[in-house]
Amino acid sequence: MNRGKGDKKQLLYLSVTVGLICLATYLRALGCGFVNYDDPLYVLNNPVIKQLNWDTVVSAFTQAHVGWWMPLTWISFAIDHFFWGLEPFGYHLTNIVFHSLNAALVVLIADRVLRMGAGKEERELRADGWIHPVTLLLAGLLWGIHPLRVESVAWVTERKDVLNGFFSLGAILWYLCYVQAKEMYGTGARRPYVLSLVFFALSLMAKSVSVVLPLLLLVIDWYPARRLRRDNVLPLVREKLPFLALSVLMALVTVYFTSESNYLISYELFPFHQRMLVSGNAIFEYVRLLLLPVGIIAFYVIPDPIPPSYLVTSVIVAVLCVLIFAFRKYRWISATWLAFIIPLLPVLAILQNGDQSFAARFTYLPSVAPSIAAGAAIGLVFKKAGSRHRVWQSIVIPVLALLVFYVVATVKDIAVWQNSETFWTRIVSVRPGAIVHKERGLYYHSVGKFHEAIGDFSAAIQTAPEAWHPYLYNLYVFRGDSLRAAGRYAEALDDLTAAINQFPHPPYYFLRGSVLKSMGRVKEAEADFGAAGPDPGKLAWLWIAN
Repeated sequence: MNRGKGDKKQLLYLSVTVGLICLATYLRALGCGFVNYDDPLYVLNNPVIKQLNWDTVVSAFTQAHVGWWMPLTWISFAIDHFFWGLEPFGYHLTNIVFHSLNAALVVLIADRVLRMGAGKEERELRADGWIHPVTLLLAGLLWGIHPLRVESVAWVTERKDVLNGFFSLGAILWYLCYVQAKEMYGTGARRPYVLSLVFFALSLMAKSVSVVLPLLLLVIDWYPARRLRRDNVLPLVREKLPFLALSVLMALVTVYFTSESNYLISYELFPFHQRMLVSGNAIFEYVRLLLLPVGIIAFYVIPDPIPPSYLVTSVIVAVLCVLIFAFRKYRWISATWLAFIIPLLPVLAILQNGDQSFAARFTYLPSVAPSIAAGAAIGLVFKKAGSRHRVWQSIVIPVLALLVFYVVATVKDIAVWQNSETFWTRIVSVRPGAIVHKERGLYYHSVGKFHEAIGDFSAAIQTAPEAWHPYLYNLYVFRGDSLRAAGRYAEALDDLTAAINQFPHPPYYFLRGSVLKSMGRVKEAEADFGAAGPDPGKLAWLWIAN
């Protein structure tokens, strides 16, 4: 496992090269703005990040914001705000830089993993001078420029993803260093162990999704480290106790703050069997998008009712699990699958929050192991291909074509995050529905595109699920206000009356009074203005059932 100075320099060049390629690929995101999907909560209207001082640090560490405790994420946003104000360029730049660093870390991890492996395949990769570097290059690029990474990088809110990724990957890298140092020297491995633990703690402060990292470390012990055996399970588990303690503490903190904000959906509203079906389908979709990253959108809504296809995809996933673990001879396949599934556990429907069935950003850490495995597999194919002509014809050209496809698809998908209109229009074009039409309608309403807003609110009303019926007054009042602004007073009057009949809210009376006044019905308008009161308030979306 010892490496000379030449090997270390080569590894540095490879990691920097992958990082720079990722940086160049994502430069288009610098021209993107904020979108009205969580960016107002996390940045635009977040008072916590508007100052960078000791009070900001205290507030970040002692309170949950937007329902989550992630102090390092809030502090990073505060630093951005200090330098950039509300200019989106700087926030996107920070995301891109962190992601580029993460891609470089993937190269370093891949090198450690492949050198640590004691199997025939790993020895073959290292035997040929150029195949090992190519493998590392591919591992970093297959992860870093994959279109599934776009959501985590081009969406400002997902700073938590790239920041957590930096510390999580750092924790894994230091743990690999610890394992190698302990194998080689027996003692003196305390420093990398402590650094791994510190990076793990920092990752939890950026986003709690890395809470499962102790399980990933046990997978590393099993393969490629081959430390985990029946006779030493307990010592290795004891070794992870500090990591497990941090995970338990983070889980308690998360449950406490999410219970206060009611972010988690109860099992009464979302039964266990439905959660399992949604989780099984999510894993199926993650695998599909990993292999064929086309048609990616940022908002996959859980359908109501859950379709029979979810049962089919869940069964396929279960069968796949059985088949993977049936072939014990190829331990690397099982280890790759475990390293893919374990980081997904916190984001599956078992702990559901919100309406999303699955999301591309949730593959940020889970995709690392498959990318390294894919790079190694391609490297082995290079090794066994034979003649140079055959290598170019059957391997190099397809691999280059795949990487070019990734870059083109990634750059194209970045454009979706240009602004709120491009963002929601992309989702509507792929998976139209009440929620996405409503969101785009609210955006159009906010920027004065009232004719477009009318169309979206109408589509939302027509496709609204039964669970939305107690809240339909929102759609009627926003469509009514858009109709009023467009000068279509008779239609506006009908919508505003429908909204008031369902939910008699002061702003609704004020809007209807304005419509009646424009129609010359002054006495009726005065009655509505009286019902609205002297301070009716602003129009806003309300989740109050009536």
